[in-house]
Order: sequence, then C-alpha cells, then structure tokens
Amino acid sequence: MQVQPTDRQAAFAARASQFAIEELAPLAAAIDDQHAFPRALIARAGALGLMGVTIPEAWGGAGQDDLAYVLALEAVARASATVAVILSVNNSLVAETLLRHGTDAQRDLWLRRLARGEAIGAFALSEEHAGSDAANQQATATADGAGYRLRGTKVWVANAEAADLVIVFAATRPDLRGRGITAFLVPMDAPGLVRRNLTDSLGVRGLGCMDLVLDDVVVDSSQVIGQPGQGFSIAMEALDGGRVAIAAQALGVGEAALHEALDYAKRRVAFGQPIAQYQAIQFMLADMATGLEAARMLTWKAASARVRGHRGTLEASMAKLAASEAAHAAADRAMQILASEGYRRGSTVERLFRDVRATEIYQGTSEVQRMIIADAVLA
Repeated sequence: MQVQPTDRQAAFAARASQFAIEELAPLAAAIDDQHAFPRALIARAGALGLMGVTIPEAWGGAGQDDLAYVLALEAVARASATVAVILSVNNSLVAETLLRHGTDAQRDLWLRRLARGEAIGAFALSEEHAGSDAANQQATATADGAGYRLRGTKVWVANAEAADLVIVFAATRPDLRGRGITAFLVPMDAPGLVRRNLTDSLGVRGLGCMDLVLDDVVVDSSQVIGQPGQGFSIAMEALDGGRVAIAAQALGVGEAALHEALDYAKRRVAFGQPIAQYQAIQFMLADMATGLEAARMLTWKAASARVRGHRGTLEASMAKLAASEAAHAAADRAMQILASEGYRRGSTVERLFRDVRATEIYQGTSEVQRMIIADAVLA
C-alpha cells in the first residue's frame, strides 16, 4: 500500500488546501449560519478541478487518482464540511457513475459540464422507507412507449437546490427488490420533477438538501444508466466511492477540531499554567491525534485499493466507520477542552461538533458499515 503521496498528488492537495484556507474558511461560518448553498464557491472549486477530480482530462476532469481526491477533500473539509460534501456528491456519486456506466452520448451531454463545475449533480436514492434498506424502493418507473414514467418521492437529496441533473433510482420490477431497480439520468427541469421542502439539519447546513417529487416524469430509454435492473448494483458501487470520500470529509472535520483544541490548550491558562501542561488534557489530545491518524491510514488504504482498480467495498466501509467515529470523538473532546468557549453557539468547535455527526449517518450508517464488514470477515 502506498502511504506517501507522490509529488503530483501532494501538489493537487496543496492547491485544494490553499483554496480552502483563502476562500472557504472565511465564509464557512456564514454558509452554516445562513443555510445558503455556496454557488460561487462551487463554481470556483470546479475551475480548480475539484468537481471532477478523478475524471480524465478528456472528459473535462482533473485526471487525478483516488488518493489525490481524498487528500484534497480532507483539506476542503478542514475549512467547510458543507463544501466537501457538495463536492463528494458531484464527484463520487454522479460524475464517476456517468464515467463508469454512462453511454458516450450521456457523457457528451453532461460529464464535461459536471467535471468543470458548469453543472451540478445530485443523487436520488433515499426514500422515507428506503434508507439503510436501499433496495426497498417505492418510487416506480413504468414502461411507457419508448421510455418510462417515474413516480414517487425521494428525500434528503443533497445538492438538489442547485442541481442541474439528478440520478434517480426507481423500481422497474418492484417484485425483484434490488434486482428490479433501474437508474435514470434526469434533468432537474424535467416536467413533473418538483423540488420540495428545503431541509434544514443539525449540521452541514447549506448543502441544498431537498425532497424531490416525481409526478409522472417522462424519460426516454436513452436516459437509462447501464441496463434496466442494474440500478441497485450501480448505486452500491457509487456508494463505495462515496464512503471513501465521506471518510476524508470526516478526517478534515476531525483535524480542524484537533487544531482548535491544541490552539486553545496552549493559550488557556488555569492554575498558573497553560492547560496543555495538564495530563488530563494531554491524554485527550493524544487520543484525538492517534484516532485520526489510524483512520487516515484506513482511508488511504481504501483510496489506494481504488487506484489499483479494486472496488474496495470492505476497505471503504472500514475507512468510513473508523474516520467518522474518530472525528466525532475528536470534536467531542475538543468541546470538552474548550468547555464553555466551545459550547457557545457560533464557535468553530460548536459548528464542527454539529457537522461531524452526519458522517456516521449519510451514505450508510455506522451500523450498515459494521454489517458490511462483518459479512466480509465471516465469509
């Protein structure tokens, strides 16, 4: 396993870090406070190659590999978890799905625009009763002449507020569950596709999450991604990449929490000396740093597996589980170290504490990751 980034990977990550420090960090609190989708920042990220990191240059992307991707995404997440998630959805769930499973016509129509940040993609899999049990799709796609009619409701669709297109998963054969789901590429201005309920949340505010109502949305057979009935496997493959990206996002938030705790512990004086001199604080800092570094190695391992051409389902689940829980622990300990200063509404640690909690939920809860890992180790 490669554990030392190449010069090319490091250079790309450095550009992402500069963007994060200079352009994202000053606006992160405002994005959270105003619950505002950061359109201008996303356009800027696209110009830097951050909307299509692993997409080949021929298709408008940066032509980087998965390790460069997680390095860049961690750097972005240190400044803004919200922007990191927006990028991960566009990269891992939409652009990479089109690259792997789209037709040349579909790629010609959308992929370059997605990779350059000229268009924004969304991924509509979750439903009210199809979260962890993603095969339980209630949205339907009924054959109608040369195409299909889509009916149903999707929930918690990240990027939906600003998206130009969405990958929709619907049951073409409901009786077959996972073997009867098909993926469709749907422009967001399609008649019958209605955005509903801009969803507020505890953290990662400004993500543009909305519910999507599919009210007799007519799609042509040319808008099917892959083959009919392959949608569930396409979604699971996309989520493998997405989980590595969420691991990177979690690491960025955890590192930001560790930085806040270190800075405060060095300058906060109690009983005549900085609190960093007390063993109780030192042990918390040591645990934070160790947990994050261990999770980083798992995340790099998962990314390296993908660089070698492996799908890396097990590695992705281990990385997401470890990174999300290590980052949550880091944010919790940072708040303990800062005490009332961290608990104050509007503090950086308070925002990080709220942001990191979602990493244990979206794109597969920690319990789902444990199920995947257990299946592998028991096989």
